Amino acid sequence: MKILLFLALIVSSYSYAQSGHDHQGESQKKDDQHGNMHGGDHHGMGGMHGMHGGHHKLDKTTLKQFFEPLPASIIDEKKNAALIALGKKLYLDPRLSINDTISCNSCHQLTNYGVDSQPTSPGHDGKRGGRNSPTTFNAALHIAQFWDGRAKDVEEQALGPILNPIEMGMPSEAAVVDKLKKIDEYKTMFAEAFKDEKDPIQYKNVGKAIGAFERTLLTPSRFDDYLKGDENALNDAEKRGLQKFVHMGCANCHNGVVLGGNSYKKIGLVEPYKTSDVGRFAVTGLETDKYVFKVPSLRNIAKTGPYFHDGSVKTLDEAIEEMAEHQLGRKVGPGFIEDVKAFLGSLTAKGN
Repeated sequence: MKILLFLALIVSSYSYAQSGHDHQGESQKKDDQHGNMHGGDHHGMGGMHGMHGGHHKLDKTTLKQFFEPLPASIIDEKKNAALIALGKKLYLDPRLSINDTISCNSCHQLTNYGVDSQPTSPGHDGKRGGRNSPTTFNAALHIAQFWDGRAKDVEEQALGPILNPIEMGMPSEAAVVDKLKKIDEYKTMFAEAFKDEKDPIQYKNVGKAIGAFERTLLTPSRFDDYLKGDENALNDAEKRGLQKFVHMGCANCHNGVVLGGNSYKKIGLVEPYKTSDVGRFAVTGLETDKYVFKVPSLRNIAKTGPYFHDGSVKTLDEAIEEMAEHQLGRKVGPGFIEDVKAFLGSLTAKGN
């Protein structure tokens, strides 16, 4: 009797699994007919049952598994008002460059989602850097700064370009300090921001101030409203795009509070991506870090092209297609691209 029960259980389990497989196949056929997810299984999303075909609503548990809304603030703006005001002035000031032509804002424009919309940015004498200038918006929430993660935070990052010979070109920390000390307004502002310091105009304090200002550059979006429970914050196309984004496996890398910025991945993980930039390998010297870069945040991504570390991809449509191919080994159709692009648009700062 026990043997018969055991055999019956096996047959029942097989029938249930086969039924589920057939259901997935039918849903997949429907997606393919609409040009949404050609040749697709749910890459890397084992255990996420009941969401086949991209037509089922993502439950709150799944959303929380992958995403978090932006915090209201990550710095006490009232307490640090003087420091933030100094940081903003420094961020916008081209006098931090050797020939008074380049500021932080030149490459990370506050009126343009923290970017300059160029593949790579020109420095003080017109020469261009080797990598695309990433946005400063929400950057303080990343695990590290720069594409290769060589700066631990925005305070450290802010000091790098000032001394970079291609970017702002200042010859030394001392030269920066000497320049600032000759400007009366900075004497007052540094003294106010660093009240407990005898000699407040120091190079490290430049980074502290700019970093404090950058910590205010958070851009809440409609997606945050959706994560907080407002079902009407996203339209149907955006919801479909979110579902496909998760089902395809995009959220395996682009997750967390800024949908990226919290891990390092090799570009060309499945299909090789042609680049001479060795990425994080230049920082760590580890063979496993060759062609590895910090995963970029997707917040405001619809506004921050061109894309990738080399700025070689002009459009968001192309970026979606390229990422599916190189990172997931997948070919995606126009329906998938259209819906995912719609979802990514919901990550743009509200009011823009």
